[in-house]
Amino acid sequence: MEFLFLGAATLSVYAATLVILRAVVYRTKLYRPMLLNIGLSVLPILLLGLAFIALLWLVPINQVLAIVVVAVLGIAWLLMLPNASYLITELNQSHRKEDDPVPLWYDIILVISLAMSGVINTIVNVFVAQMLYGVVMFDDRALSFFRPRSMILLVTVLLLIGLGMYLGRYLRLNSWDVQHPIAFVRKVVAHFRERGNALACLGFTLTYAIFIGILYLTIVTPIVTGLYDLELARQ
Repeated sequence: MEFLFLGAATLSVYAATLVILRAVVYRTKLYRPMLLNIGLSVLPILLLGLAFIALLWLVPINQVLAIVVVAVLGIAWLLMLPNASYLITELNQSHRKEDDPVPLWYDIILVISLAMSGVINTIVNVFVAQMLYGVVMFDDRALSFFRPRSMILLVTVLLLIGLGMYLGRYLRLNSWDVQHPIAFVRKVVAHFRERGNALACLGFTLTYAIFIGILYLTIVTPIVTGLYDLELARQ
């Protein structure tokens, strides 16, 4: 399991390194939005880490306070989570210009690294969230991952991720825009009043949710199975 976390961290560092080397080696302007997006993709896992620490530290002291703190961190995590998977949309290579001195092969590996970094960071985030859910609801049993309530939570989170990606890419909304709820709602309502946008959003959300879900189950299922076998061996 630790290799999943190590791999995610390594891939994020590698993607950031490629972004920096692009500017240094080919003497182009540093594309700061990519670095910002990498940082934002890592932020959700830090919020989950804080939630885990809050559970361990506050529960013995004050359970009500622990629930409030974890709930606030959980909402912040959910708002920030689409920033991780949003890196997938960098595959459009919109940063390139016709006279760009950077070879196409370099930008291809760069955007693929960014996209895969976003995918892996998203998988790590959802995996940790499911682990925390298992600890709270099912006493940390590995098979809690496959319980109906846990799977419903997984599907819900994946759909929200897809929706968040759509809002970020097409409405140019950010997680922190919820600080201005009236303007946020007006922009969303105005967008979906236009013909065809609701259907486009549905298609986008489902497509990306299924894509991330397939990768998630492919990577996480062997880990959970290994944890369950370890639990059986300890009994």
